[in-house]
Amino acid sequence: MSNKEHWEHIYSTKLPKEVSWTEEKPVTSLDLIAKFDLPKFAKIIDIGGGDSLLVDFLLREGYTNITVLDISTAAIERAKTRLGTQAKKVEWIVSDIKDFTPTESYDLWHDRAAFHFLTVQPDIDKYLHRLNKMGARHIVIGAFSTDGPLKCSGLEITQYNEAKLQNAFGQYFKIMECFTLDHTTPFHTTQNFIFARMSKNKIT
Repeated sequence: MSNKEHWEHIYSTKLPKEVSWTEEKPVTSLDLIAKFDLPKFAKIIDIGGGDSLLVDFLLREGYTNITVLDISTAAIERAKTRLGTQAKKVEWIVSDIKDFTPTESYDLWHDRAAFHFLTVQPDIDKYLHRLNKMGARHIVIGAFSTDGPLKCSGLEITQYNEAKLQNAFGQYFKIMECFTLDHTTPFHTTQNFIFARMSKNKIT
């Protein structure tokens, strides 16, 4: 089964309450995004957004230039259905992040739990190269920490601590804030995440 087939199967057969990453309100992501004090017209892209509720809350807060990217068509369609007419206010992209070629720059790149699915260095390098080339000024990253799970949805992941995030992103971005926290899943287990808020280096 290909990576895309895997995620199409997940989103076609499981409800949000049946997958570990579901959040009723993505408080941490919203708080970290707010700290950048971006204008409401700032271009924000949510990488691996799936049917996350982040887009719902960003729209409620008045952001007007939001893009959601996910490998799964089923996930995107589920989010569109949930949002109804509001979905027309969002740019939707179905793509594997490894194949994504941005056609515009973004002010903020948000990724909660997509980056850690890249487990070989060439794929990680592609991700970072795309991130740098598309000119994002700010990033919010959430990934499994070194105290978190080793797998998610049956797939291997890469665990991170602050030093590993610095090693990955430090050539292009400065870490402004970094911390770990426990995410409580819909089935009442905990997963330890590391979150980082970063801004573009003046010289790369």
